[in-house]
Amino acid sequence: MIEIMIDFIQESALREFILWGLFNVPGLPPILQSFHIIAVATLFASIGMINLRFLQLAVPSQSPSEMIGRLAPWVWTSLFALLLTGSAFVIARPDRYFYNPIAGIKLICLTVAISLAILLFRLEKKHPQYWESSNSRYRMAQGVSLCSILLWICTVFAGRWIAYLDYLF
Repeated sequence: MIEIMIDFIQESALREFILWGLFNVPGLPPILQSFHIIAVATLFASIGMINLRFLQLAVPSQSPSEMIGRLAPWVWTSLFALLLTGSAFVIARPDRYFYNPIAGIKLICLTVAISLAILLFRLEKKHPQYWESSNSRYRMAQGVSLCSILLWICTVFAGRWIAYLDYLF
């Protein structure tokens, strides 16, 4: 199954276009990597502040509802930027990512972390001050926040280790 996906990507016109850009547009690889790193920092700061607020470790003067309302657009925008920039490198070298167990770990952590963010944001949007309306909900938000922080840290570390696994083995 993985081989079929890799073959499909390697034979695609999109891959040819991306490879052409990476090899022919001066500075494109470091520019994309820089945007990727900036998006990681923006995402980590935004979702991190929300999670730290639920854990009562940051900005006690602002309610979690207000913070979610202010920072959710930054989370979604940075995730979109990460999807675009990260996809370019995956499409350029699919075998590097599809056969790399660290990439699988990153994908699992990323998927669960995004799912937790969707849970926090969607319930808050549907029912304003949802997480603050009862102690049990607030405790649940704290548990989600703690798991979220750990998953984002694992995602960032795995993202860095994808490149270095090639050199180690």
